[in-house]
Amino acid sequence: MKNGKFCWGIIGCGKIAHQFAISLSVLPQAELLGVASKSGERAESFARKYNAGHWFDSYRDLARMPELDAVYVATTHNFHYENSMLCIDHGKGVLCEKPLTVTAREAERLISHAISRKVFLMEAFWTRFLPSTKKLLELLDRKVIGEVKMVKADFGYNFPFDAISRVYDPGLAGGALLDVGVYPINLAQQIFRSDPVDIQSSFIMSPTHIDEQSSYIFRYEGSRMAVLYAAVNVETRHDAWIYGTEGIIHMPRFYCASKLHVSRSSGEKETLELPFVSTGYSYEAEEVMRCMGSGKIESDIMPHRESLGILKIMDKMRQSWGLIYPADLIERLP
Repeated sequence: MKNGKFCWGIIGCGKIAHQFAISLSVLPQAELLGVASKSGERAESFARKYNAGHWFDSYRDLARMPELDAVYVATTHNFHYENSMLCIDHGKGVLCEKPLTVTAREAERLISHAISRKVFLMEAFWTRFLPSTKKLLELLDRKVIGEVKMVKADFGYNFPFDAISRVYDPGLAGGALLDVGVYPINLAQQIFRSDPVDIQSSFIMSPTHIDEQSSYIFRYEGSRMAVLYAAVNVETRHDAWIYGTEGIIHMPRFYCASKLHVSRSSGEKETLELPFVSTGYSYEAEEVMRCMGSGKIESDIMPHRESLGILKIMDKMRQSWGLIYPADLIERLP
């Protein structure tokens, strides 16, 4: 803490880090204290843009800052484990971009380390904290559309093939599943609140051996199903449809939804406008600050077990495809 404010650091100064910094600026109780990048010049430029007082070309130097309360890890997927471990080792709370790690095995070690050190750790699934997601879950709890029987969601964008890009490089844990497929999987898990009892999936491999398209069909107990799709080579609608026994809820651009369309079997229709503040990342930052202020080491909304469960699902599908990342082969110790 510094001057009564919760002090944040950011590791990695890419596009998503800019979105997070913008949202931090609307929180009067938060301060962006320092940023770090492998490029000192990039870190300085980022820090000056968002009025952070400190910048580093060393992640370790940032983690050592005594006033720092928590760090937002915004590096590529393959570095999430080691960057989060570094912050935990220095007693800093961690908000790590999704996926929490590349594999479930890494996540188990990271979570265990955070628990043993009594340090807060949360995966940065910002969609879980948006007003639209909270309202959706409230409607489902109230049985507004009866019993939910099916979830259908897609997330695809068209990124031109580039073998060394973050998206297509297996060394950086690229591919549709980890980059965007994790969003519809997260939605299905959040709605059904259990793990699937059967998983079917298919994929199209890129020349660099990552999934450029992948689809997933999950069956849950109680005759429930999720039909999900992800891609990095084609733009999709990014919509979600939740089908119940007494109606349907449509979430346009579900991962950043600002409205819900509710259609009941009785013929009633309603559109709920649910705008979010700034870029929408402020809600997950508030959750970190709320939890840490209460002495918690995990969030009830994005708990460790759910991050781990999603990774186990993705591991299982990748194994069936023969899609292997370096993290699958290297034994990493805390």
